Amino acid sequence: MDQLFLKSVPILELIEKAGFEAYFVGGSVRDYILGRPINDVDIATSATPEEIKRIFPKTADIGIEHGTVLIITEAGTYEITTFRTESSYSDFRRPDSVQFVRSLTEDLQRRDFTMNAMAMDKSGNIIDPFNGKHDLVEKRIITVGNPHERFHEDALRMMRALRFVSQLGFELDQDTFVSLKENAQIINEIAVERILVEFEKLMAGSNNKRAISLLLESGLYQYLPHFSKEKDHLGNLLKLPLNQLKAAEIWSVIMVHTSDQEIEAALRAWKLPLKTIRNVQRIIQLVKKDPSFENSAFDVFQAGQILAVQAAKVRAALTGGDVMDAEENAHQHYNKLIIKQMSDLAVTGTDLLNWNQEKPGPWVKESLEMILKAVLDDVLINDKEEIKRWLEKCNLS
Repeated sequence: MDQLFLKSVPILELIEKAGFEAYFVGGSVRDYILGRPINDVDIATSATPEEIKRIFPKTADIGIEHGTVLIITEAGTYEITTFRTESSYSDFRRPDSVQFVRSLTEDLQRRDFTMNAMAMDKSGNIIDPFNGKHDLVEKRIITVGNPHERFHEDALRMMRALRFVSQLGFELDQDTFVSLKENAQIINEIAVERILVEFEKLMAGSNNKRAISLLLESGLYQYLPHFSKEKDHLGNLLKLPLNQLKAAEIWSVIMVHTSDQEIEAALRAWKLPLKTIRNVQRIIQLVKKDPSFENSAFDVFQAGQILAVQAAKVRAALTGGDVMDAEENAHQHYNKLIIKQMSDLAVTGTDLLNWNQEKPGPWVKESLEMILKAVLDDVLINDKEEIKRWLEKCNLS
């Protein structure tokens, strides 16, 4: 058993000692069977929240209305959730009410996909009432029971299904896909922030092109921010080396054909952080620069190393170049800069004011920029006296 499970076994034992059932459930069990890394564990129990509080002296109510209690132990913190069934879902996201039950099978039955509806006891025995392990072997994503019902309980499950296609390299069960296609429009009931999390995970998966194909084939893309009229452009993503790009670079690839005026509105519609929006805008500005910004030491200096590398990778992806070579070349371009930050320049605005005996004004910034360009282009040595003589020669002192 994985060390993370072994470390958590004493929690299960304490709950069982008090007369209740307790199991590891959900994604951690799935990933354990697949041999994937496990970052945390989820524990489900027949004990009610109040019963859990009597077993563990230190707890916090983090979702007690849905049966979840955080326990605080010397070994760490754990979320413990009571077995439950759920009522109707008026908002396509949360159950209108939950009912605590004592049956593990009833609890697993409310979960999204069979591969996530397995449990494991403290000895490593798998409880699998819906054949999730078989579906893992078959590399198939199938809902627990009726897919229409599962998607209407939480419409985000449609995005999760495609995200799992991308992350695991699995295929959607045909009935599950048909239902996804028929219910695509209800994704509009889900907060964009939640959709964004799933979409970025989808794009980061190793099988992202298959997931994008299904996103287009199902029509789900039409109900995502800004994407309703972008089918052809989204289809072009299938030709690009997406797995060599990071999140901001992928957003830049997606938005590069959008007009400069519309990029910010489109990214705001996705609820992206303003810092990310500005980053994407700067990447696209550099990518569109002609001739290439990489031919100008001043442009590379202004961009900075991180942005220069990002823009170089995006340009390579869009033009059929080698993304890894572009990344390495961008690092080299930056490392060759004679100076890498303004404070490295041998003169300051104060020096210019002292030499010219003039009032401060825009001319100071313009002169410093002219000096910077000359130094970066190796026309001028970065030395205060040399710069002063050069300015005198240019009749600027």
